[in-house]
Amino acid sequence: MTPDKHSFPLRIDRASPRWPAELSSIADAPEFLWLRGRADLLALEPRVAIVGTRAPTPYGQAQAVRFARSFAAHGVCVVSGMARGIDAAAHESVLEAGGATLAVLGSGVDVPWPPGPLAERMAEHGLLLAEFQPGTGPRKHHFPRRNRLISGLSRAIVVIEAAAASGSLITAHWAADQGCEVFALPGRVDHPMARGCHRLIREGALLVEEPEEVLEVLGILGPEANAAGRTKTAQPTGLALRIWEALLGETLAPDELAERLGGEAGGVLTALVELELAGFVARCPGGLYRRLNE
Repeated sequence: MTPDKHSFPLRIDRASPRWPAELSSIADAPEFLWLRGRADLLALEPRVAIVGTRAPTPYGQAQAVRFARSFAAHGVCVVSGMARGIDAAAHESVLEAGGATLAVLGSGVDVPWPPGPLAERMAEHGLLLAEFQPGTGPRKHHFPRRNRLISGLSRAIVVIEAAAASGSLITAHWAADQGCEVFALPGRVDHPMARGCHRLIREGALLVEEPEEVLEVLGILGPEANAAGRTKTAQPTGLALRIWEALLGETLAPDELAERLGGEAGGVLTALVELELAGFVARCPGGLYRRLNE
């Protein structure tokens, strides 16, 4: 039964059967955790963290969605920090897919930060977790601390996009110290939001391009399934399908597509990135897009 989203937070300690054993061995382990939402999600394994910048590019946003959906489809519990940008995209994608997702907060679970519809959905269909007492508001120094719990709860961490000085790198370094596998998604060499991931790769993180690579390391998929996942191309649906149909015989810019389809330019650009990655469209000079394989 799904708990009431307005229910009072549940406190657990290290003696509780719900306590995640992984947290007992990390540095500066918490004495207590407060939970709000589906406490049963703490028993789900494996868990994988998806983290990244609060200001993602459309490419980064699309990759967060792609990885999160794939993990949800394979029964992986996705952990993140519910920050705007990559974190929020990961949580939202898992919830939309009906999967399991857990957010570690830098505030009390009864005053989640940032507030809004995602926080309410997480309290009802996911799990909010914090080491800070109820009523504790967000503080700047809370967020680096909560990062050690994100990595401590996870068997692997995937950094989607991060600047050279980013909280996501703190999470990744905690993960490395805790023996958690660190994956980093490469980006454009001339974009500041790729520099953090490229730095992690230089420091020994695994370069990742496909969700199946992470699932193989976790033992969920074998090499054969990984190879199949790389070659399988899903047919577009929703907004991506409407864009695909609108590009029949046309070469258009994202704002032209948004105007024709009555959608937001940001959503159209994200869908175009997904279509490009899947091999359905190509980017042309001038920022225009056209269909492939016609």
